Amino acid sequence: MDKPLTSKLRGDGTVVDIAAYERAGGYEGLRKALGLQPQDVTEIVKRSSLRGRGGAGFPTGLKWSFVPMGANAPSPKYLVANADEMEPGTFKDRVLMEGDPHQLIEGMVVSAYAIQASIGYIFLRGEYHLSAQRLRAALAEARARGYLGSNILGSGYSFELYLHVSAGRYICGEETALLNALEGKRAHPRTKPPFPQVSGLWGKPTIVQNVETLCNIPHIVANGTDWFRGLSLSEDGGTKLYGVSGKVNRPGLWELPLGTTIREILEEHAGGMRNGLRFRGVLPGGASTDFLVEEHLDTPMDYTQVQKAGSRLGTGTMVVLDDKTCPVGMVWNLEHFFAQESCGWCTPCWSGLAWTEKILLAMEQGTAEKQDLEVLRFQTKFLAPGNTFCAFAPGAVEPLQSALKYFSDDFRRHVDEKRCSWRQ
Repeated sequence: MDKPLTSKLRGDGTVVDIAAYERAGGYEGLRKALGLQPQDVTEIVKRSSLRGRGGAGFPTGLKWSFVPMGANAPSPKYLVANADEMEPGTFKDRVLMEGDPHQLIEGMVVSAYAIQASIGYIFLRGEYHLSAQRLRAALAEARARGYLGSNILGSGYSFELYLHVSAGRYICGEETALLNALEGKRAHPRTKPPFPQVSGLWGKPTIVQNVETLCNIPHIVANGTDWFRGLSLSEDGGTKLYGVSGKVNRPGLWELPLGTTIREILEEHAGGMRNGLRFRGVLPGGASTDFLVEEHLDTPMDYTQVQKAGSRLGTGTMVVLDDKTCPVGMVWNLEHFFAQESCGWCTPCWSGLAWTEKILLAMEQGTAEKQDLEVLRFQTKFLAPGNTFCAFAPGAVEPLQSALKYFSDDFRRHVDEKRCSWRQ
């Protein structure tokens, strides 16, 4: 099985119910995990070289190892699935939840057993109505089969899992802002340390993990670490869900070996650029990553190589820029979104992003002045890592700082000639 995450998805868009999931080997990973010690499950995930698929790419097993264990550990412990998928250009988790919700549920039960969590939450983006409907039905099926609740499969281990539909805001993708929102507070990020693994939801040990990450867990336990590492073309294990949006012939989502090149994804799977259009650049991991350009097309899409090229793997969902789309207008659209979504907790973020968006709008309207280019460059440094409370603003200006680098002529023309580069 070389595509474990998507092998059960149906082409007609209907959901995989529990009977079909079990026929395909579902919940075997859970049965195997319950026969092991919790620390052994964590060690398996460590050896698999699974890294978080939500954007940061932190090693999953290592993250779990920070949770206090043993008789004197604080309780209860919590496991939270971050399903608040609001990164522009990203839609991979929605596909998994709509098509194969039991895969997420099984992944959460196995992960919760490893850290000995007794309560879990799926923190779902509010606009994902179909995901919510199908997750609720799957939770009821799993509970009726004995995969959730008290004494799961006679193991003595108990775990309750709940669906929480978010009220919305992009900042909820940041794990501590998510935890505040789950507690009924404003979605502001928290100071770290303490980290959630030690003091998270209601002050108790908590693991927050991305949906795609969690969906890998039962396959790793069921099939072994060597199998999982062998799926990858990279030093890190597994497959990756890669998405492409923009003016390509076949926008979509594919499960491919981690480390597949940008060129292969764009040309073989997305079908290349539409007729009459030329590739100019790509945001490789969603809207809050730096542009890569033609010289980077042979870059493997993994954590290390994309970073060496000057960007981040992020969510692995690419947004393609063509030669008939204005990069200034594209970046303005993104910064407009980020400025609206700032939680307002720190001044550099809410003020700086609003200022940046205002200048880019002036460029689009033909009213910008020459010094505005220098102000934009200043903003990319002013909002750099270490200058803001969380990583929201540094990520927000990544497309801007790289656009100023690779598409500087377009920006200058907007100021000098009051027009887009490709317009006559």
